[in-house]
Amino acid sequence: MTVLLMTPPMTQLNTPYPATAYLTGFLRSRGYEAVQRDPAIELFLEMMTAPALEIIRQHVEANYEQFEDDELPDVIFNFLAEFDRYHQTVETAIRFLQGKDPSLALRINSRRFLPEGPAFDAIAQMEAVSGDVLKAAFGNLGAQDKAKYLATLFINDLSAVITQGVDPYFEVSRYGEQLAAANPSFDDLYDTLMGEPSFSAEILAQLVELYLEETQPSVVALTVPFPGNMLGALRIAQTCKAINPDIPVVMGGGFVNTELRALKDPRVFEFVDFICLDDGERPFMTLLEYLEGQREIDDLVRTYFLAENEDGQAYVHFNENKELRDIPQSEVGAPVYDGLPLGEYLSLCEMLNPMHRIWSDGRWNKLTIAHGCYWRKCSFCDVSLDYIDRYDAASADVLVDRIEQLVEETGQSGFHFVDEALPPKLLFALAQRLIERNVVISWWGNIRFEKTFTPARCQLLADSGCIAVSGGLEVASDRLLKLMQKGVSVEQVARVTKAFSDADILVHAYLMYGFPTQTEQETIDSLEMVRQMMHQGCFQSAFWHRFVATVHSPIGMNPEQFGITLAERPDILFAENDVDFIDPTGVDHEMLGEGLRKAVYNYMHGIGFDQPMSFWFSQPVTRTQINKDLISKAVNNLIISSE
Repeated sequence: MTVLLMTPPMTQLNTPYPATAYLTGFLRSRGYEAVQRDPAIELFLEMMTAPALEIIRQHVEANYEQFEDDELPDVIFNFLAEFDRYHQTVETAIRFLQGKDPSLALRINSRRFLPEGPAFDAIAQMEAVSGDVLKAAFGNLGAQDKAKYLATLFINDLSAVITQGVDPYFEVSRYGEQLAAANPSFDDLYDTLMGEPSFSAEILAQLVELYLEETQPSVVALTVPFPGNMLGALRIAQTCKAINPDIPVVMGGGFVNTELRALKDPRVFEFVDFICLDDGERPFMTLLEYLEGQREIDDLVRTYFLAENEDGQAYVHFNENKELRDIPQSEVGAPVYDGLPLGEYLSLCEMLNPMHRIWSDGRWNKLTIAHGCYWRKCSFCDVSLDYIDRYDAASADVLVDRIEQLVEETGQSGFHFVDEALPPKLLFALAQRLIERNVVISWWGNIRFEKTFTPARCQLLADSGCIAVSGGLEVASDRLLKLMQKGVSVEQVARVTKAFSDADILVHAYLMYGFPTQTEQETIDSLEMVRQMMHQGCFQSAFWHRFVATVHSPIGMNPEQFGITLAERPDILFAENDVDFIDPTGVDHEMLGEGLRKAVYNYMHGIGFDQPMSFWFSQPVTRTQINKDLISKAVNNLIISSE
């Protein structure tokens, strides 16, 4: 039995999403023939060729033939006006971003080689404030990084051309996301799938046909990590069924685990045969045993399938089977990347910020050191779901063995540990074993800003290869942090992040606004805290997220405890996750959100620290009540206590 595992479009362009690598390694360790492909990156690369641009231009011209030049969107006008240059340079730019043609950097840096569309306006906007930002960021010798940034802007322009002029569901990191995310009805997706396929869908179908011919699979398995992968997954399934109606198609992944827990629409099973929830190893292995005739269908674990009632009507059946336990982390094996085009991914530089670029730059081996979250208390988090609630870790030596295996297979020593929150005790043990066993890697991952991360321990992590960490500051308000059950304070976060930065470890902070009962005063004060922390060098990068209540979080399950009322919800036949709510404070979070994002964007570029809080907002806002030296005092306490 041959299993073909695929990641639908779109995910990151710089490195493969790890789910298929995890399952390929596990299935091979259990004696199954597992192969994997990444149509996400291959679809993108097929669209970034000179012949594809010719077809894209035809679509754009047809879609905008009724428009005058001055009515065209900027990115479309520029694409048509500069088409010959786009056509000439697109494949060369892709090769450069793949690391295959580094000598091209000097031509790109001339600013006369690549056509420059609206994405390049960001440079002019920053230069208007602080002069030559490219020279400030890259100096005279950072030619490769500077060219990578310019080539990334070039790719962003072309991607916008496809989205605005050809295929509205195409985005670089998402693909038809609005059709699936928290959509209680399957109608939108179903109508799209039944309609005329888009340009990108036609290319995707050709890729899938090639994969099936190459691998001759007995089973096709699709991972759907995000809402934006659902349309692509169903397109792939649709193609598989058109080629071979009898081939079993299985679906799982993060989006499924989070949003399809109340699935009732049988039309989904016109495309797939089985949908598995939560960790895939046990459900998938049990399913394969069923397909081989070794189990009954009632033995399936956490699996949806189509059944018939006594009247012969089809309905969606879910078989949970709690008797079979999940595979322990110590036994899942190491990921295997064989079958993925590791030399074809693109290293991008999306922002002139050393920490923020890590997400899109470099080919990272993905590895989980512990399943679930050791804290699992945050009130906004989906703590009721298995991927958070069930904590299970492997030993440090087992993890180092897997790291060595991955370095040997891929030739890459960069690792992104993709845990919900890296457990400190295991992390320190892992760092110590990496040093003792002389395993040289570079790694980064997500943490909680706990006081256990002392300067000495931060230095230990740096010595083991840690280059960056990210973590949730969320709201820089002790009242709200307590309501969130984060288990940290603002001053503690300042000390911990400064300890990481002093150890030359880059730090990214996740920020949140619009939390239940959060006032405008608390929002402005949070921004002032963030300004001080970034100015003091506590962290280098940050991003504001608008708070969203989810059905699986303590807030979604007990809204009255947080002072809000959930809006009435429709009948759920397909996806369910985000829930609207009524907050009696009545704060204009939309207006505040624009200012928050503008401020932190400038702070990340070293700009605007001296501006008053009101500068960033389109309407008058309350004055901050935070002392201007609050964070500096917290950081100085750290220095005093560590001497």
